[in-house]
Amino acid sequence: MSRITLHKGDLTRVSADAIVNAANNALWMGGGVAGALKRAGGKEIEEEAVKQGPIPVGEAVVTGAGGLKARYVIHAAVMATDMVTDADKIRTATQNSLLRAEELGLKSVAFPALGTGVGGFPYSRAAEVMIDAVNEHLAGDSCLEEVLFVLYGDEAFEAFEKHLGGLSSPAERAI
Repeated sequence: MSRITLHKGDLTRVSADAIVNAANNALWMGGGVAGALKRAGGKEIEEEAVKQGPIPVGEAVVTGAGGLKARYVIHAAVMATDMVTDADKIRTATQNSLLRAEELGLKSVAFPALGTGVGGFPYSRAAEVMIDAVNEHLAGDSCLEEVLFVLYGDEAFEAFEKHLGGLSSPAERAI
């Protein structure tokens, strides 16, 4: 049985098989989640990613995780280099990130609130789109045992907690 968990904290410190990066389609890692992952895990993550780009918005590619606790970073292109995103891009990027995790046979994957940083997408809408995409994915055959949403601030955490609390899916909350 797969579960969805919420954590408030720093995505770069999470122990999961893979961490999802909120990427642009050129895959360079400047600010926000991408910048934090590069600072914590090393520039080799960005170097490996950029070699695979550019990719279509909504697509996802996998790299090593450098010095992070995770084994992989899944780079989900939620926007182009114009830094503009929407619900469809976030949904597709979430779905493709889950597919990359399945292809690798992973048991756990950790997501930030995609598109809400430099993309400026509302937390409440991101929570709805992402949690719905994860629930749809987990309703089928999946090797994933846990999908984590690692949320940095109170506003993000509360938005995801509110949406998840309204669903009948198994969930845990941690701070």
